[in-house]
Amino acid sequence: MRKIHVIGIGAGDPDQLTLQAVKALRSTDVFFILDKGEVKSDLVQLRRDILDAHITEGTYRLVEARDPERDRGAGGAAYSPAVGDWRSARAGIYERLIAEELGEDESGAFLVWGDPALYDSTLGILEEVLGRGAVTFEYDVVPGISSVSALVARHRTGLNRVARPVQITTGRRLAEGFPEDVDDVVVMLDAHQAFRRYADEDADIDIYWGAYIGTPDEILASGPLAETAPRIERLRAEARERKGWIMDTYLLRRHPRGQGGTGEPGL
Repeated sequence: MRKIHVIGIGAGDPDQLTLQAVKALRSTDVFFILDKGEVKSDLVQLRRDILDAHITEGTYRLVEARDPERDRGAGGAAYSPAVGDWRSARAGIYERLIAEELGEDESGAFLVWGDPALYDSTLGILEEVLGRGAVTFEYDVVPGISSVSALVARHRTGLNRVARPVQITTGRRLAEGFPEDVDDVVVMLDAHQAFRRYADEDADIDIYWGAYIGTPDEILASGPLAETAPRIERLRAEARERKGWIMDTYLLRRHPRGQGGTGEPGL
């Protein structure tokens, strides 16, 4: 039976791969990569760099397909259906790639940024492919270093504090309100900089922000949110103009009233 590896490859640094991930890479015959277009072509190149760093050239095949477009303008009640349509379109591509490009006794792999279990759709899409019944395969999952772990490591801080919970959410959710009973909030997939809402509302929040974490383009900034938010907005706008896209993550840390912030100076 065909075998699929879903391999977490970290936030972009080839050195972030685990020994388990390298072992899985070296046992793979075919790597499937979805191309997001010319603007994000460096994401494909980063995957190639990772393969070059860990596998002997000529021992594997690389198969690329164009990633389907998602309706990013859909909001409110239309958001979930739009994501569902995009995932189903991806499932169709995965199904074709596995059926046409992977032999019955071969192993294939999808290289997933960060960790496959955190804000990634690959596992759900593979389950959808299996549910269709047109192609059969086994798959395993290799965990990776997420952008969340890489972010706090680069800022030399912890993800949570003693006896306190931490929540991971999206920019869309943060825009609806700061989570209740949680003072440490990691925000991903924030295209609209939802942190700005809290820069004026609460002076006791620190932010630890990073973009393109683990890559040569990495940018970091941290400090009291009210002071650091304008700088992040500027850095983010400049980076997006320069590269045409941006991937960023940040931690908001709220401090008890009266204690003030303890954020590090911007890096």
